[in-house]
Amino acid sequence: MTHAEILAKLTALKDEIRRHDNLYYAKDRPEISDTEYDHLFRELIDLERQHPELITPDSPTQRVGAPPLESLTKIPHEQPMLSLDSIVEPGEVQAFDQRMKRELETQSIEYSAEPKFDGLSVELVYDHGVFTRGATRGDGTTGEDVTVNLRTIRSLPLQLQARSGLPDHLVVRGEVYMPLDDFQALNRRITERGDDAFANPRNAASGSLRQLDSTITATRPLVVTCYEIMAQSTQPPPTHWDELDRMAQWGLPVPDRRKLCSSIDEVTAFHRETESIRDELPYEIDGVVVKINRRDWQDCLGMKSRSPRWAIAYKFTPRKEITVVQDIAVSVGRTGTLTPVALLKPVEVGGVTISRATLHNADEVARKDIRIGDTVKVERAGDVIPAIAERVPIPGEQRKAPFCMPDHCPICGSNVAREGAYFYCTGQSVCGAQLKGAIEHFSSKHALNIEGLGKKTVAQLVDEGLVRSLADLYRLTKENLLTLDGFADRSATLLLQSIEGSKTVSLDRFLMGLGIRQVGQHIAKVLAREFGSLDEILTADRERLQQIREIGPEISDSLVAYCSEPRNQEVIAQLQRLGVQVAPGLATGDRKTSSLAGKTFVFTGGLDRFTRDQAQSAVEAMGARVSSSVSKKTSYVVAGRDPGSKLEQAKTLGVTILTEQEFASLIEEEGKELS
Repeated sequence: MTHAEILAKLTALKDEIRRHDNLYYAKDRPEISDTEYDHLFRELIDLERQHPELITPDSPTQRVGAPPLESLTKIPHEQPMLSLDSIVEPGEVQAFDQRMKRELETQSIEYSAEPKFDGLSVELVYDHGVFTRGATRGDGTTGEDVTVNLRTIRSLPLQLQARSGLPDHLVVRGEVYMPLDDFQALNRRITERGDDAFANPRNAASGSLRQLDSTITATRPLVVTCYEIMAQSTQPPPTHWDELDRMAQWGLPVPDRRKLCSSIDEVTAFHRETESIRDELPYEIDGVVVKINRRDWQDCLGMKSRSPRWAIAYKFTPRKEITVVQDIAVSVGRTGTLTPVALLKPVEVGGVTISRATLHNADEVARKDIRIGDTVKVERAGDVIPAIAERVPIPGEQRKAPFCMPDHCPICGSNVAREGAYFYCTGQSVCGAQLKGAIEHFSSKHALNIEGLGKKTVAQLVDEGLVRSLADLYRLTKENLLTLDGFADRSATLLLQSIEGSKTVSLDRFLMGLGIRQVGQHIAKVLAREFGSLDEILTADRERLQQIREIGPEISDSLVAYCSEPRNQEVIAQLQRLGVQVAPGLATGDRKTSSLAGKTFVFTGGLDRFTRDQAQSAVEAMGARVSSSVSKKTSYVVAGRDPGSKLEQAKTLGVTILTEQEFASLIEEEGKELS
């Protein structure tokens, strides 16, 4: 094909895919099957792969995410993103109507009513029909730039449909949220890998959109709905209803459930109807937004300091039901956190039968004074586990004793320690509730690096009773492994070889592998450098630990709690008896002094001779440290390929800048002097 034919083919494919995206995501009426859509998409990918110079930012293929950002930058909004005044009572909406009529000197007002999505408000900017920038609401005047993350959302058109009246510049306000089914599926995946689940869809949407790594956002099932034109380079539509229609014509997703109301009574009826089907909707809403339809009237009424005068949020009554706490159990999470859970007399809340509710933590139980036998109000607002809102006092009731957290783990019997508002089991590597996560962590790349111990294999080993502690990994035989799904002679041999190869491990990696709370990769290296031997770390008290600059009370308390737990001591002893040799680290007093000791390095851009881990290890071996940000205290900035804004910051602050070659030479020279 000629260049012109290739370009025409690319344009046609992109236009066709955009049309189907709009039909699927914005209008909910797809015309082709998923298989046919996938075929079109693969055809576009193949053509762009052959001609990468023709890839444009608005191509449907450019939704996979960009390299991680160092931070979310702040950007000002073109127009203030205001909040809405909220009302709940029917009398309040009638009063709003009377006030509007009085100020506008009219007897009749037309209103637009639409769902109030429970998500994250965003500003979307289009230039010549192409999406160019997006930001969170922030404080209403300034938001966070989340452009690269918004690009990953399939329902957001990267290029608007070419229709008459498309302005050169357009600023739209919308809401990013997560559909309920997708939210539950995401939480299920998060829980299965031992991480803390999101409390509700709004938190999930907010956390997903504000990721520094947009490839993570790309895996999250986010949706956007647009509901307001904030600014445009052409004459705006005369009414809000026309505004919504205009956005829909351009391919922007707008609320499908909305109503043009000729009176406030119609608004009330729409609110009542919407609340009645609230639990049937595929997304979480908490009310109805009511806006005066005519834009000239909106302009006449104007704004207050934080909200428009011409719109309100007519909220729904919170979901709350009354039942009895039959018992209070303590759940042990995969990270060892103990969570009190109320076991309830089953009650229906929003069409769902609830038999348990989270009590969050011991402080929350004490604050609400919840006890076994109490009558309570339960609420559900998208939480994975519903929560108890408050106790309902009953005249003459004889209450039971206040709830207390246990001293020992209900799963393994290990001591329970406290960290802020939370209690946790100290028997991390021997606790059945934490064991799978502990093994996965122990064998991870930055710990003992045991290849072949994936989540599925770990689950089988624990479920079959072959591994009851970390030490049991070194007791596994080929016969054991051959009983598991997916294992044959070669795969069993390779795993056993990897386990055997992990028996010699550096002190910092071993500490990292133990999974001690608050002890990550960096703190493990600090401890190895400071103490030099495992025995010294295991016997160090709080006072000795807190003498180290980077270790505060929380880390020292966590270390002492872990090391003083007899079950943990026994597991470490068993590991050593089974042949695990922990190589001593170089304690500070034993290391020859490097001229780089105490210096701070910052890396920016890609490196050719080192991975980032290798570069960091080389720096730390000299007694220096690596930071993620540039300041006046930075000693060196190492600039690799395509350096970012850190290079300019270094120049501004007068920080010494090294090329990768200069960095390598510096490290090599220091190494020779210390050898």
